[in-house]
Amino acid sequence: MAVALSGGLDSMVLLDALATLASRYGVTLSAIHVHHGLSPNADRWAEFCAAQCAVREVPLTLHRVALARASGRSLEALARAARYERLLAADVDVIALAHHADDQAETLLLQLLRGAGPHGLAAMPSWRDGRPALLRPLLALPRATLAACAAARGLAWIEDESNEDCRYARNAIRRDVAPALAIHFAGYPATLLRAARHQVDAAALLDELAEIDAAKAIDPAGLDCARLAALSPARARNLLRWFVRSEGLRPPSHARLSDMLRQLLGAAPDARVRIALDGAEIGRHRGRIAVHASAPPAFERVWHGETEVELPHGVLAFERTRGAGVAAAKLEHSHVALRSRAGGEHIRLAANRPTRAVKKLLQEAHVPPWERQSLPLLWSGEELVAVPGIGVALGFQARPDEPSWRLEWRPLRTA
Repeated sequence: MAVALSGGLDSMVLLDALATLASRYGVTLSAIHVHHGLSPNADRWAEFCAAQCAVREVPLTLHRVALARASGRSLEALARAARYERLLAADVDVIALAHHADDQAETLLLQLLRGAGPHGLAAMPSWRDGRPALLRPLLALPRATLAACAAARGLAWIEDESNEDCRYARNAIRRDVAPALAIHFAGYPATLLRAARHQVDAAALLDELAEIDAAKAIDPAGLDCARLAALSPARARNLLRWFVRSEGLRPPSHARLSDMLRQLLGAAPDARVRIALDGAEIGRHRGRIAVHASAPPAFERVWHGETEVELPHGVLAFERTRGAGVAAAKLEHSHVALRSRAGGEHIRLAANRPTRAVKKLLQEAHVPPWERQSLPLLWSGEELVAVPGIGVALGFQARPDEPSWRLEWRPLRTA
């Protein structure tokens, strides 16, 4: 088990408690500190955490991360994402996090103000399966209880000056909203924890309903448009939201989801639908909705005879064989390259067939439009040699038993 240690009051209480229990019951305990470098005091905080762990004989791992500004994402969100990335990469069974009841109540309020549905309002779970699993053992305890514990144990901790900055929504709720709620509603924050637990049940029921609908509507090709359209609007939105989440993407807002549903179900059968979402795209092909990577920028990569060529969006494999695929001799002493489609390419695949447009061949092979755009074409000089999955140009085809290369395109998946 490892403690996510910031050095603040909450994580110091957790470290102190788990260190005591670990020594008593023989549990292997470590700690992880993520150094974002956002504060001028960040180095001092890292030193403090190292000293506190040394006193308790708890090994500490320090991760230094550099945050790059990203459009549409706050620095707070970037820091949180970087922290979880390092924590989830740890080689331990469980990561213990110091979130408490006030944190949970603040999260629920933030989600309400963002218009979140049951999944968002369920807030933070006390346990999340995985390797490592996430454990929040303090989630039922208010901040006041942790402060009393720290005082009784004589614990030291650090204060992050950014916690006073009310430009961050969570800090504004913590300083201005939560104290007023505590004054006027005696059950705060426990009542909001109870509300979050109700949302956990509601979210689970919605997922169970989506799984029932998905059993008939989803296959390896994607989500069936006809079956989605046959559902009631609320049930269709629920299934589409579940489908997007199962593909590893963050679900959109209610309004955005409704608009996506309108576009996907209302477009003509042959219309190209491209919906950008969370760094990927959602499209429709042959009556199926699929999540796919965005088309890569134009590329060209010289081939030097290696068995695999890695591209940003996939791998083109070259398998040595005989009598099938591209004649190896035809590629010797020539400039061989992989290029993205530019449009207007033609290829002749057999003596008894005419030269055909690559675009038309891909359409006839029912290759989705997003895969057509990213497909790497093999060229020898200015001659098109092969289109992976379609065929080899007649002039480059291997004779029976002639040394050759068989091509296989392995596109990267979005999730």
